[in-house]
Amino acid sequence: MMDRSDPPPPLPRVGEGKRGEAGYLGYLLRQAAGAQRHRMERALAGLAVTPPQFAVLTMLAAYPGVSGADLARLALLTPQTVSVIVANLERAGALARRRHAVHGRILRLELTAHGRALLEQARAKVHVLEAELGAGLSDAEARAVRRWLVGVAAAT
Repeated sequence: MMDRSDPPPPLPRVGEGKRGEAGYLGYLLRQAAGAQRHRMERALAGLAVTPPQFAVLTMLAAYPGVSGADLARLALLTPQTVSVIVANLERAGALARRRHAVHGRILRLELTAHGRALLEQARAKVHVLEAELGAGLSDAEARAVRRWLVGVAAAT
């Protein structure tokens, strides 16, 4: 029995105890996502781009003209967060709101030339992280991991 004056045991490091192979899949998934986000934050810091901004830029490039609500769903962010990100990226000249050609009251979000260039710089850094993330996996294993992750997300 532990005496109240005894110091608590040290916390396990990543890979130990419940933070390792004995841990719950959901916790390990969250732990891995947090570590990857931290790596992205460090990699993108020199460009003054955050991982959520990178997600918004990426989704706007892939799906130009999407609504703010759809952009939030695609980027896995809240509409309020996307609104702030869009305002900041617009102020930085990375994106613009353009009136819809037919429905003039509808505003479409589009990357500017600066936004596309910024995204390309950020992608180069993120591609390095992606390669590191998949290091040691065969193509078949990487496909299996992707299929599993998509299945987890699609089951909601």
